[in-house]
Amino acid sequence: MSDALDYLQLVHALGDAVMVCDAEGHVVLWNPACERIFGHSAQEALGRSLDLIIPQRQQQRHWDGYHQTMATGHTRYGSDVLRVPALHKDGHTLSIAFTVALLHADDGRVRFIVAVVRDETSRFNEERALRKRLLELETVTKA
Repeated sequence: MSDALDYLQLVHALGDAVMVCDAEGHVVLWNPACERIFGHSAQEALGRSLDLIIPQRQQQRHWDGYHQTMATGHTRYGSDVLRVPALHKDGHTLSIAFTVALLHADDGRVRFIVAVVRDETSRFNEERALRKRLLELETVTKA
């Protein structure tokens, strides 16, 4: 790939959601998979805060970590896969898994945070149902 257009084409072709936010936490890139997963068009998301997909009860924790990452230039989540709840535009809850990467300016400050996100709602619900069924079977077996 030789130029930025090629990289943008790659990001738009991915099946996983790719979002990029600036130092203040505003969305600057929202690929088509973000639209599919979260229900917000790029036009609706660009320039807005990530609060549009973060459940209210998680917002304070999210922003505390976000601002600390911006101040220090480090994230403790580097290559770890994070699993958290998220919100769809229509209000239903999603279960997402994602990784983050920091993009730095020449002076070393963090300019952008990139998240690559996958919707794992179906898998999460299947695992929850299996855990429930296992508990029911263990209860019957003990009786």
